[in-house]
Amino acid sequence: MERITTLMTSQATVYDLGQALDRLNTTQAQLSSGKRITQPSDDPYGTMLAMQLNGQLSSLTSYNSNVNDGTAFTQATDSSLMDMNNVVQRVRELVVQAANGTNNQSNLDADAQEVDQLTEAIKQSANATYDGQYIFSGTANVMPYQSATGDVYQGNSGAGAAITRQIGPGATNSVQINTDISQLLGSGQTSPGVGDGKLLDVLRQVSADMTSGNSNALGTDLNNLDSNISVLQGLQSTVGATEDRLQLASSRIQDLQLSTTQNLSNDQDVDMGQAAINFSTEEAAYTAALQASAKIVQSSLLNFLQ
Repeated sequence: MERITTLMTSQATVYDLGQALDRLNTTQAQLSSGKRITQPSDDPYGTMLAMQLNGQLSSLTSYNSNVNDGTAFTQATDSSLMDMNNVVQRVRELVVQAANGTNNQSNLDADAQEVDQLTEAIKQSANATYDGQYIFSGTANVMPYQSATGDVYQGNSGAGAAITRQIGPGATNSVQINTDISQLLGSGQTSPGVGDGKLLDVLRQVSADMTSGNSNALGTDLNNLDSNISVLQGLQSTVGATEDRLQLASSRIQDLQLSTTQNLSNDQDVDMGQAAINFSTEEAAYTAALQASAKIVQSSLLNFLQ
């Protein structure tokens, strides 16, 4: 049998005191930081889970930023299209009045001048910008309709002109936020009376027919104008649908952020009430252990001489 020496008792006592002090320091760190996990060794699995949840929150924050930017972009687009629609409706009123054949040439000339001004207003709306970017020029980011190039569209169109925002993981969550305005406005007329049949071409022809007093041609112009109004309304519907999708995505992301934040809190945050009780208990136990150890381990003159 081994004899329990004073040195063995001292070592065991010091070890136990160290363990109690470590527990007390850990609880104190939890209280000061509010976190249950202050270092990976506290809970390796919990640490891994916290890293995953923080990564998800970072992705959700990025997606939410894209949604907000896309929403602002589509709202700017919708506002410009609404302005165009108001202008085109005014042109339609003028065409209907002029087509009845009761206006004299002076009135028709005045109407033609107003149509010209309204046409320039439409082009101005097409040159609208958002955050320094022309919203109707595709990825080219140049002024779509410039004074030097007349009615010729300067942006790009087609698949390569799509401006997209990623609002979630996967290709299906990539949303196109821009509108190809060339589908509506076109590039005007290459020569008097010769154009692409789109809105700028029709507006130029309306002005020319009013100026020439050709009331009969204005009936055809009205039909062409109505066709372009239908295209305009189709673009507005598409933009509205995109806005709705972005708003739904925003709500979904906010819900995911809330639930993920809650899961992260459950994983790494400390129960402050329970931690406070633990701290009081461990502090009392450590103090009692110090007092008991002082009585158990008695120092002698020989200890000091050694």
